[in-house]
Amino acid sequence: MSTRTLIRGGLVVTAADELHADVLIEDGRIAALAAHGSDAAARWTAERTIDATDRYVIPGGVDAHTHMELPFGGTSASDTFETGTRAAAWGGTTTIVDFAVQSVGHSLREGLDTWYAKADGRCAIDYGFHMILSDVNEHTLGEMDKLVEEGISSFKLFMAYPGVFYSDDGRILRAMQRSAHNGGLIMMHAENGIAIDVLVEQALARGETDPRYHGEVRKVLLEAEATHRAIQLARVAGSPLYVVHVSAEEAVQELAAARDKGLNVFGETCPQYLFLSTDNLAEPGFEGAKYVCSTPLRPREHQEALWRGLRTNDLQVVSTDHCPFCFTGQKDLGRGDFSKIPNGLPGVENRMDLLHQAVVDGRISRRRWIEIACATPARMFGLYPQKGTIAPGADADVVIYDPHVRQTLSAETHHMNVDYSAYEGKTVTGQVETVLSRGEPVIEQRKFTGRAGHGVFIPRSTCQYLN
Repeated sequence: MSTRTLIRGGLVVTAADELHADVLIEDGRIAALAAHGSDAAARWTAERTIDATDRYVIPGGVDAHTHMELPFGGTSASDTFETGTRAAAWGGTTTIVDFAVQSVGHSLREGLDTWYAKADGRCAIDYGFHMILSDVNEHTLGEMDKLVEEGISSFKLFMAYPGVFYSDDGRILRAMQRSAHNGGLIMMHAENGIAIDVLVEQALARGETDPRYHGEVRKVLLEAEATHRAIQLARVAGSPLYVVHVSAEEAVQELAAARDKGLNVFGETCPQYLFLSTDNLAEPGFEGAKYVCSTPLRPREHQEALWRGLRTNDLQVVSTDHCPFCFTGQKDLGRGDFSKIPNGLPGVENRMDLLHQAVVDGRISRRRWIEIACATPARMFGLYPQKGTIAPGADADVVIYDPHVRQTLSAETHHMNVDYSAYEGKTVTGQVETVLSRGEPVIEQRKFTGRAGHGVFIPRSTCQYLN
């Protein structure tokens, strides 16, 4: 039986347009848009009508970089696929792309099947997977082709974390050559991990053990150098490149120079680099451990370069790299040795609100907000136009957003399964009111009405910027 929902009276904001329009949803998809008060809109009837007067009607957010239940440093990220996707929905995100992990000595298939099992039947919103390559060899290179056909069309490699995820330049080149052949997109954690490990060892030998030294040893120049090297390897391989969690001005400059040459090189940054800094890492006592992530937080002056990169499209996407660890019982594994602090921050619930604050502050436009948080990640990772826009035929992943209400971010009120907020006490303007996932209310007037298992796995096509 057909079910219809009508959203009336709102300002529809997509990456391309802003229009005062009513939105008709039928059987989980956008059926039509029509101007307020038009004859077409007046004729529409529906079982459910949502009043969006004085609200924005926006596409559900697409967070293309999350780590639910990621094993790291002897523990695991504290959000499960159930708790993490519920928190994402509260923050107006309706699709995540998480990372399945291949362990050294194991096949890609084994890693992917493990992540399928973790997520299956537990997600409140739709999800896809990237594949982390930890062990590039003839067998796993062949598996890459099969994964692209299965809808896992992006592969992450690490220049950091020797002994865990690290790949040397030869392995990176071989994976890039394969992706140039099969249409997959290589995602790169660009930090010179070999050099960083030397600096970590030297810092600890000097007795520099506090969290702030995490940022001091992971130097800006080692992010910029690795970004440069990744770009040159991609040029040699003839493959596209997507650099994750860009945090430093010098790394943005490397991306901008490559893009000025017309190369298929893309960059992502995250809210923590736009709103937090080394000041947080240096908080007294062990408080700085809350802000340990990699790439690390940078001195505040780097923020302006990141915002500029987002405005000029030298950075295209804002994802969260959501990888939460509780302060008590997880982050404190690194007391007395910053190198043992699990790397990661919670943020999947805060991204859309923080970026709306950037709209309020005049840093980006409304359409650019939707572009970097919804449309471009969907295009980048083969989800568009099913996700990332409000247009006939698209999934009815729709957020009713109140741009006027003020809220204070806090661990007391967030829904992520972690005992602190990276943005504790920060007041922002704008808040999610109602969220539809494929036409079904997941958040209704600030109440969770969704369920584990509503979210389904979405196979992805290849990056649309390369077609």
